[in-house]
Amino acid sequence: MNVPEDLRYSTDHEWVRLEGSTVRVGITDYAQDALGDVVYIELPEIGTAVTAGESFSEIESTKSVSEIYAPLDGAVVEVNAELADAPQKVNEDPYGEGWICVIEVAEVSAYGQLLDATGYRNHVDS
Repeated sequence: MNVPEDLRYSTDHEWVRLEGSTVRVGITDYAQDALGDVVYIELPEIGTAVTAGESFSEIESTKSVSEIYAPLDGAVVEVNAELADAPQKVNEDPYGEGWICVIEVAEVSAYGQLLDATGYRNHVDS
């Protein structure tokens, strides 16, 4: 299981990369592996207000349909439109080309409350 040290994580298996006042969000390697082959992602609309811990999108695989939860409060300012035609990028490169959206966060300091890599590994192992 790949858990990059430079990211933060939610207990719902989303990864978060801080980029100034925004965060780039995707699902973790653990989550994509558990889902299996991703066949569709419902991308959120730009401008959508999101609340930490609440669903803002869905991801469909050959095994199931799962919710994607906002890791922080804010608003969606960018989506990875390439996933519409190539949802498999989530499986192939979950921390790179498989990102889902960018959120302008309401409170940047909340980023520090997410799990670090060690905390996320412990969460998955428990």
